[in-house]
Amino acid sequence: MNALRLIARDLRLAWAGGGLWLPVLFFLAVAILYPFAVGPDLKLLRATGGAMLWIAALLAALLPIDRLIRPDLESGHLDQLAVRGWADEAVAALKIAAHWLSFGPPLLLAALFGAALFDLGGRTLGILLGGLAVATPALAALSVTIAALTARAGGGAAGLILLPLAIPVLIFGAGSLDPGARGGLPLLAAVSLGLTVLAPFAAGAALRALRE
Repeated sequence: MNALRLIARDLRLAWAGGGLWLPVLFFLAVAILYPFAVGPDLKLLRATGGAMLWIAALLAALLPIDRLIRPDLESGHLDQLAVRGWADEAVAALKIAAHWLSFGPPLLLAALFGAALFDLGGRTLGILLGGLAVATPALAALSVTIAALTARAGGGAAGLILLPLAIPVLIFGAGSLDPGARGGLPLLAAVSLGLTVLAPFAAGAALRALRE
């Protein structure tokens, strides 16, 4: 079984389990409901809409976390990969790639609709899309890592662990939308790169612990 087949398998399972559309529907639901909560003040929506979309993106990454590792653990798929010589870090990296493909690009498309609801300007929209493109790999990496760490504990514990770790992504991502901000996107890119590079090693160690 090669790497592309493993990624394709995870994408098929994501499609079957709603992982390809559930995060997007959640994201859109938040974007649609938020204007009803704050009222028709267009100025307020423009000022706060971008940050609200960042929060929605972070929470959307939590939704499929239960299906990322636990089903493979219970079915013995992880054991089969280990027997075939797959390194746990490689398995984790491929799962991160598959998870990002399942929710990252669709989330960017959904962000266009959300930005239209908040009447975000072209500059803000560009920064929002650029920031999400940079940050979604880190959110995918964190999700897979936390899923591996909490595969025996459940999704509630996963959410409690993931949210604090994702705060730097949220701070730099939402902060980059401020017209007076400087360096928000480069800092976001640095944080995202660090999390994406380190996550396979942390998740791989967690996968080894699950088999012991």
